[in-house]
Amino acid sequence: MITRGKIGLRAVEKADLIQLKEWRNNPDFRKHFREVRELNDANQERWFENLNQDSNSYFFSIVSLDTGNLIGAGGLLYINWVIKSADFSFYVGDSDEYVSTSERCVDSISAILEYGFGTLGLNKVWMELYENDDRKIELFKNTFNFSIDGVFRENWYDSGFKNSFLLTLLKSEFEVLDDE
Repeated sequence: MITRGKIGLRAVEKADLIQLKEWRNNPDFRKHFREVRELNDANQERWFENLNQDSNSYFFSIVSLDTGNLIGAGGLLYINWVIKSADFSFYVGDSDEYVSTSERCVDSISAILEYGFGTLGLNKVWMELYENDDRKIELFKNTFNFSIDGVFRENWYDSGFKNSFLLTLLKSEFEVLDDE
């Protein structure tokens, strides 16, 4: 288990799937995800099986070290080992938090980034976020120094078109942030 502060990152277990599916299907969360359809048990099982066979993804259950309870999920997906980059995915589902500047969110994000840049040797972490995901955009820009590198104009989203942003963080930028 990877720990930081009061949270731990551990492998996703089959027992986590029911709770993770409930959080992923939360309409307040789902409106921010690229996968907008509601997931069923078969979708969740297939995702879990694929995750366990994918050497280009490191996805974790986030747990409270105080209680051992599952509080969220996050990780690094679509890792390109040649250019040393990965897509960052993250949310805290417990108490419908999603993302915030809470200690558990900041520690979870920091732990995933430290693992990616340190252990995995990545150079860049990126995210595609819809323009309506203000809380996540502001958290990653203001707290973690992510930059907006580009705009994908008019991506289909739910029942209309929305812009999405490509946010990135380089290892050298994270090291500067980490030293503060």
